[in-house]
Formats: sequence, structure tokens, C-alpha cells
Amino acid sequence: MKKIKQSLIVYWQAFRIPQVRRKMIFTFLILFWFRLLAHLPAPGVDTALLKNYFAQNQFFALLDIFSGGTLANFSIIALGLNPYINASVIFQLLAFVMPQIEELRKEGEYGQRKLNQYTRLLTVPLAFLQGLGMAFLLRSQHLLGHIGLVEIIFLAFTMTAGTIVLVFLGELINEFGIGHGVSLIILVGILARYPVAIFQTITTFSGDNPFPLIFFFVMLVFLMAAIVMVDEAFLRVPIHYARRISGGQVYGGQLSYLPLKVNTAGVMPIIFALSLVTIPSMISGVLRHLSNPQLAAWGALLSRILQPSGALYIIFYFLLVVVFTYFYTTVVFNPEEVADQLRKSGGFIPGVRPGKATQGRLSFLLSRVTFVGAIFLGLVAVLPSIAQNITHVTSLALGGTGILIVVSVLLEIHRLLENVVQTWDYDHYF
Repeated sequence: MKKIKQSLIVYWQAFRIPQVRRKMIFTFLILFWFRLLAHLPAPGVDTALLKNYFAQNQFFALLDIFSGGTLANFSIIALGLNPYINASVIFQLLAFVMPQIEELRKEGEYGQRKLNQYTRLLTVPLAFLQGLGMAFLLRSQHLLGHIGLVEIIFLAFTMTAGTIVLVFLGELINEFGIGHGVSLIILVGILARYPVAIFQTITTFSGDNPFPLIFFFVMLVFLMAAIVMVDEAFLRVPIHYARRISGGQVYGGQLSYLPLKVNTAGVMPIIFALSLVTIPSMISGVLRHLSNPQLAAWGALLSRILQPSGALYIIFYFLLVVVFTYFYTTVVFNPEEVADQLRKSGGFIPGVRPGKATQGRLSFLLSRVTFVGAIFLGLVAVLPSIAQNITHVTSLALGGTGILIVVSVLLEIHRLLENVVQTWDYDHYF
């Protein structure tokens, strides 16, 4: 209760700062506009039939969570930010094989602007192809009525435009609002599903024994507590700075710490893994409705094997999250660059020589810390499937991935507002 009270005080103090208040109001208006677009259906779509189908299909229900309900409504922003996220993943992967992209990443603000521009350009064809694939898939399952090729292309263009609008809204928040725009849009989309998800979970539970349902919600509470603990946990690496004399003044000689977060990658590994793990499910959905009986049989087999509650799906998803956690951690934290910065500033780890030895020590510590974070993220990702097998309570919207995104983004916003309040108080006190 004490921490909740302190958080409310921070929010109130931040709201009293005129600049921050304007940013908060602007962010709220952008997110409100996003929710209006989420209920604007695309032309030529039977939304009632789609909602009924999505409620019975776990694969599409999982995708609908990350779109904030826009997919079940099949609104003009039905694709959400998935094409933009996929474009970001592609450029991060290309940085390992194309030196030009790696050089842009090191050029500071100018390089980041160029990469953002390239990411937006790549988002357009990815969104169009994904919109085409989604339209053809739903038409093959007789969910779009009798529409022709021209209508499908028009629908793909409409969803592409919706994705670009979302990217634009996210960048407006980045420039004029509070927090990271893409993360906030995903956060609001997930939170919009929670009231309905909680009500449906309670009302649809038909068991005479209420303990599985109680156990399910207790597990969610413990999961939120665990996410907060892991998000705040870090390993403190001691750093000494050598003394130096300049102009008769003594500099350095102090002891500091380099924090290595347990969850350096955040929620991005789960989003990356989700974008890959859904590909086989989408392929199986297309194959099952083909006229070729052999291909249809292969699609049905693939669908049975990769059911969200199946063992193979859980293992595959878990391993993907672990692999992407290590990959994204190397993108966020580069031991070679950190070791070089420490050497230039006169810092060193006690008992470790500067340069290559420091780089090796940081890589060793980072791998050990990342292992704990990767296992935790993997368990969070597969928690809905495990919980469904144990409690027989099906609620993908209340799964670990959505809760991880909500808690992580809220903690990020809290830290941002706390820093703003502290800076404001310091400037006005002195």
C-alpha cells in the first residue's frame, strides 16, 4: 500500500507540472483516437461472423489480443503494428550481416532517424502482403463472403493505410507525448480487452468446483508480482575509476557500479517469437481448406500438432523466446563497446585487466544473467497453455504475455514520470 501511495503522489506531482500535463493530455487524445479507429470496420466484412470464428480459434484469438480487438472487429487497423515490428526485426537481423546498417546504428540520432525511415518504408510492403494473406485466408474459410480479387486488393490497401496511421500516431506520442508510442498503443489495446476477458472467464466457467478458477486468478497475481521483481532485478558489477591529476585537481578514485538487468531485452523476445510461431498455424489454416486432399490432410495434421495447448507448441514457443532473448540482449548491450568506454574513462573491474579481459568478463556475467531472464520470459510466454492444461480455464487475453507487456510498460512510464518530477524539483529548488 505504501508503494501504491507513493506512485499516486508521483503521478499527481507530474500532472501538476505544466509541460508534463500537456504531454499527458496529448497522449490521452492520441490513444482515444486509436480506440475510435479500432471500432471502424473495414468495408465488406461480416464482423458478427468473424467474432464468432475468432472466439473458437485460439490462434486468431491470440493475434487479436495484440491488436487490441481490432482483428476480431476487422477494423481498418486490423493488422495493428505487427508489420512495423516485423520490419524492425528484419533491420536488427540485417545489422549482423550488413556493415552499413551497423554503422548507422552507431551514428547517434542521425543514424537512428535514417533507420526509422527505412523501417517505415519496409512496413508498407510487409503490411500489404500480410493484408493480402489475411484476406485470402479468411475468404478461404468463407468469412468474407463472395468478394473478388479487386475487393481483396482494396481491403489490403485499406489495412496497410491503417497500419501506417498507427505508426504515425505512435511517432506523434514519441515526439509530443509521454512514453514510447508503439508500446503505449499495444498497452491500451491489451487493457481494452481485460474487462471483457475477465467477465467471460468467470461466466463461461461451468465447473462445479470453483477452486480451479480461484487458482487461475491467484496465479495471475503471483505472476504480476514476479514480473515486477524480475523487471527491477539487476546484477551490480563493481567499477573502479583510476585517479588522475589535472590542473592541481584530483579526479577519479571513486567506486561505482554497472547494472546488468536480468531482463535486459524486455518484452521484445516474446513479440519476435510470436511473429514466427504463428506462421505454421497460418499455413495450416490455408492448407486445410484446399481442394487437394493430401495437402488438406497435411494442414489438419500440422494444426493438431501445433495446438496452443499442445506439448510441441509449448516447447517450440519456449525455445524461440529463449533464443530471441539472447539475440536481443546482444543488440541492446554490447560488452565490447562497454569495455571500450570503461577503458577510455579510466574505469576497470577490480581484478580484471581493461580491454579484452573486461569484455570477456562482461560477456560471461551477461550470459549468466540473461539465462535467468530468458527462462523467465519463456515461462511467461507459455504460461497460458500450461494454465489451461492445469485449471481447464481458457483465457488467452489474461495470459502471461499480455500481463508482461502491461506491467513492463507501466513500470517504464512510472520511472519516466519519477525522473521528470525529481528533475523538476531539483531545478526549482536550486
